[in-house]
Amino acid sequence: MRLAWMTDVHLNFLEPARRHEFLESVQAQADAFVISGDIAESPSIYGILGEINHVLCKPVYFVLGNHDFYRGSIGTIRGEVTDVAERLEWLTYLTAAGVIELTPQTALVGHDGWADARLGDFDTSDVILNDYVTIRELFRWRSEFDLDKPALRKVLNELGDEAARHFERVLQQAVAKYPRIIAVTHVPPFKEAAWHEGRQSDDNYLPHFTCKAVGDAMRKVMTANPQSRLLVLCGHTHGAGEVRILDNLLVMTGGARYGDPAIQHILTIE
Repeated sequence: MRLAWMTDVHLNFLEPARRHEFLESVQAQADAFVISGDIAESPSIYGILGEINHVLCKPVYFVLGNHDFYRGSIGTIRGEVTDVAERLEWLTYLTAAGVIELTPQTALVGHDGWADARLGDFDTSDVILNDYVTIRELFRWRSEFDLDKPALRKVLNELGDEAARHFERVLQQAVAKYPRIIAVTHVPPFKEAAWHEGRQSDDNYLPHFTCKAVGDAMRKVMTANPQSRLLVLCGHTHGAGEVRILDNLLVMTGGARYGDPAIQHILTIE
């Protein structure tokens, strides 16, 4: 089985004809596809998911990234995307799914994840993502120019913890049966995997680029289950890199450029 991995494709940056051309160009390259978030933005996500389903006509497993919630609500969009994926033949929204068997030896799990402000130095960071202006749950400001960091930290912690609970549950289920597991998430779950412009992110960006809670959950499960191997596919930082966290835990972070979507890797699944 050939599984093509894409991330941060930002298909809303392409005109419809160019989107169609891109999807047609990758359709024959794999038997199934996995997308680790940032597919579009909330006003266009539903239509673009429909295009992906219609053009690829092969299994597509995906999570959402922060951009997919721009100008919307995390809770609302997750609910509506769950409904869309249930209606469309080829789409599986991993955040709303459990353990998926790709082959008798390999399982797939996933969750959107979220940067949880626990790594790096959130208090002194001067980074203000568009997330904190355009996503309803993350709009936490004391005034027009003063970000309410304690309130924002609380929300980010909760989002990270939610993703961690999901991963701990599905990974525990997967390691009981499968020797190989692929986990898909948008935000890198370890600081070593937060690649940007050829190097690992610093303390200024790490609070916004990593999810420590998910990393801790993955490390816990895989340390206790050395018989299974976990490959994590993520994106978010637009910087490509690879890091081995444990002997049985490898993280691949995909690179990206706006307006130039591409397949990151084609994995052979046995």
